[in-house]
Amino acid sequence: MTDTEWGGEAGGVVGRPWDEPSAEGRGDPFDDALALANGTAPPRVRPGSGPGITTVTAPYAAGGAVAAAASATGGGDAPYTPDDPFAPDDPAAARSGPSGPVCPTPPTGTGPRPTPAAVPWHTARRLAERAAPGPPAPETSALGETLGRTLAAPLTALTDLPSFDTSAMDGWAVAGPGPWRLDRPADASEAGPPSGILAGHAPTEALLDGHAIPIATGARVPSGATAVLRSEHGEVRELSDGGRRLYAPRPAPPGQDIRPRGQECRRGDQLLPAGALVTPAVLGLAAAAGYDELTAYRRPRAEVFVLGDELLDEGLPRDGRIRDALGPMLAPWLHALGVEAAAPRHLADEADTLYAALAESTADVVITTGGTASGPVDHVHPTLRRLDAEVLVDGVAVRPGHPMLLARLAPRRHLVGLPGNPLAAVSGLLTLAEPLLRTLAARRPAAPYRTPLAAAVTGHPQDTRLVPVAYRDDERHGLTAVPLRFHGPAMLRGIAAADALAVVPPGGAERGTELEILELPWSAGWSAGWTPGWAAPGDPYDPPEATGGRA
Repeated sequence: MTDTEWGGEAGGVVGRPWDEPSAEGRGDPFDDALALANGTAPPRVRPGSGPGITTVTAPYAAGGAVAAAASATGGGDAPYTPDDPFAPDDPAAARSGPSGPVCPTPPTGTGPRPTPAAVPWHTARRLAERAAPGPPAPETSALGETLGRTLAAPLTALTDLPSFDTSAMDGWAVAGPGPWRLDRPADASEAGPPSGILAGHAPTEALLDGHAIPIATGARVPSGATAVLRSEHGEVRELSDGGRRLYAPRPAPPGQDIRPRGQECRRGDQLLPAGALVTPAVLGLAAAAGYDELTAYRRPRAEVFVLGDELLDEGLPRDGRIRDALGPMLAPWLHALGVEAAAPRHLADEADTLYAALAESTADVVITTGGTASGPVDHVHPTLRRLDAEVLVDGVAVRPGHPMLLARLAPRRHLVGLPGNPLAAVSGLLTLAEPLLRTLAARRPAAPYRTPLAAAVTGHPQDTRLVPVAYRDDERHGLTAVPLRFHGPAMLRGIAAADALAVVPPGGAERGTELEILELPWSAGWSAGWTPGWAAPGDPYDPPEATGGRA
């Protein structure tokens, strides 16, 4: 069974392949998953599971005692220690699935409903990518305002490039074979050496055969010229009649050091297709091709709500309170994804406060941190029910970050609920927020690739793991991914030193195994949407050799 199937990971949602219609005739896995998340679909049975063995997906969690019990036995982030392998005696290891025991029949009545079965990691990313129908309508803006956005129409040359025959070097424009008599430009003064043809000045006279004239790089080549002789290849000699003659040690073949008109493109040529990311180089190309404005999709707008009364904005942890690590991290990360995001808002752990903030928000995507489990102050699920939101993903079979969620607040407005632990929140950001925002920004997904591991990684029994890795050269395997320590759900030390995250399948992977890699925006180099003034870090942190051991 492959990653394109619903049953691509043990313990996840099972059934038919992604593109194969169901027996019930629904035919769309997105709709099926949506129905499952909201408790409106019949149970599914795992095919080939043997007599009497049935795996059933449960509806959207309603919170309360049942959900809390499921969280305690594995509904939240894995309870194994941050730098040790998954503990075999962990209660989560004995679960029937990554979300804990599930109810074989849909619940009835008004009481709390059981925790839903977690969605396999690859499936969750596809669901997030398809959650929005597409990007908002494109806008036409000045060149500088389109940096980091995606072209909504092909970039077509408005002129030939170059738009005239241009000198590629400083030297002399020459006509015919040498030696050449040096001409003085018509507008040059009699005093001093002839200035020749400068960039930005069009020559008014044709160059006669056997004559030459000084020319600067980028200047327009006069009609009649057959080549440009570089300044270091020519020798000027004074003549007895007061004139000057140019000599060259070897002939100047026709076209030498002349950039002909239209060498790069002709007017009407397509330079870039629709969907290309507007990088600084694209801005330069567009300007050279004659553009003052570009039509591009606008950046998605996001709001970040940081939940938790225990969080401090400054100073050292004190009195049982801790520093907020997600607020300073999320806005720059979203900017790197081409998203407009204001400074995060801290909200008190009050249901009405969260409800008002979500009801009043006009952002395309709201991102919350914390509150996605079933604790006494976890208000995200109840607030979504109060807003009559559609839950698209409620729990993902991934560690860290299991209790993440994705919901539709309105036809073109979504919420991504990230866990409160920092690395678990990063997992949710890459799993659900990035694919959704990529669709809204009309950005193409990064090309998938795999890299061999430099050391073995222990896996979760049922779930995918996302492990921070750093790139290193290996004599045997070439470029490898070194698993980093300090990768627990509440830790950022590992991801701060990482180049990427390795996608570790259930059961783990041995040294040399090629794993799927998720590069981080600042290491991948594909993002053009950094916050103005953002300074790229210097040399990457090189962790000690011990950090390449078993994760």
